[in-house]
Amino acid sequence: MSLIRVSRQNSSSISFSFALLLTRRLHRASSAETVSVSSRLRDRYNFQPPPPISENPDQEKKKKPKPQYRPPSSLEGVKKVHSDLPFDFRFSYTESSSSVRPIGLREPKYSPFGPDWLDREWTGVCALAVDPKVESVDGVEDPKLEEKRRKVRKKIQGPSLTEAERKFVVELCQRNKTKRQINLGRDGLTHNMLNDIYNHWKHSEAVRVKCLGVPTLDMKNVIFHLEDKTYGQVVSKHCGTLVLYRGRNYDPKKRPKIPLMLWKPHEPVYPRLIKTTIDGLSIEETKAMRKKGLAVPALTKLAKNGYYGSLVPMVRDAFLVSELVRIDCLGLEKKDYKKIGAKLRDLVPCILVTFDKEQVVIWRGKDYSPLEDEDGDFSSLIPRKSCKSCIEDRH
Repeated sequence: MSLIRVSRQNSSSISFSFALLLTRRLHRASSAETVSVSSRLRDRYNFQPPPPISENPDQEKKKKPKPQYRPPSSLEGVKKVHSDLPFDFRFSYTESSSSVRPIGLREPKYSPFGPDWLDREWTGVCALAVDPKVESVDGVEDPKLEEKRRKVRKKIQGPSLTEAERKFVVELCQRNKTKRQINLGRDGLTHNMLNDIYNHWKHSEAVRVKCLGVPTLDMKNVIFHLEDKTYGQVVSKHCGTLVLYRGRNYDPKKRPKIPLMLWKPHEPVYPRLIKTTIDGLSIEETKAMRKKGLAVPALTKLAKNGYYGSLVPMVRDAFLVSELVRIDCLGLEKKDYKKIGAKLRDLVPCILVTFDKEQVVIWRGKDYSPLEDEDGDFSSLIPRKSCKSCIEDRH
């Protein structure tokens, strides 16, 4: 048995060596034939064989990385929007003023119209007019420009409406006739609201404007900016409901181009409304007055998003019998009742004492002289500056 096993191992080893020798000879023959064929091709056709494939992956050419996927943008290839409106673009026209300078910004200067979308510079507060002569919304620095705007508005309005025509226009804007309405809330007359008004004017001669909240404290300011920015005319006022007429010669095809704000910009930082000590009083007298003011019976309680048009004459009447007035603002947002206090300071006028416990406490001052109530007729308005301090920081 052992002899048989040895003979089998020897035969298998011999066959393996013979096969290996045969493959080597065949490989040499094929390589020689390849060299001879390539040499003949090189002689006849100047053929050069391709280089052998390298076994080292580092020697291979590195492929360029594919660029990262970039979704298509709607702002690419779009020209900057140009508008000929001769005033600064602000987020709110009734609740802001160019006369009050901020002391800082809460964010970098980034235009709410989008990057490189508008051909006006965003200062962090407003987009300045292209015309360098126009320095502010409310100013009268260029009398020629104001005269030109007055002529344009007069041309659009045409002859004044008769009493019968005015009643007809007002009747068309009643709730039982139409649902077209512009809601003017705590932000006041915003920039994008101008575009909404022009969209309504395409289908009707007038539009109803419903005013609620803080702006109703100074309705003359709201009406002035509505007429000034739209070239329209307020033909009716009932509490906080206005009817804005577009004019006899208004052409919807020639409406001005108003670029829209894509988001609401952050409010800058303004000086504090409440000082540590009231002017003319010591620290002890200021503390005593604040404590006394919070104990005074409330003049009225303001409802959230209500109509506050009668608040200024109420405060003026209360100052005839009391030096301190407290207004209950329980439930209102902090920004709202601080804006109310700032507007009262300029409209009454008065001195702000405290905003503690959601109360607005105001003092008439030492040398207080009562003012006559302003005429309630809103048909002919005198352009005046908006509330200077209604945008100051609400701390």
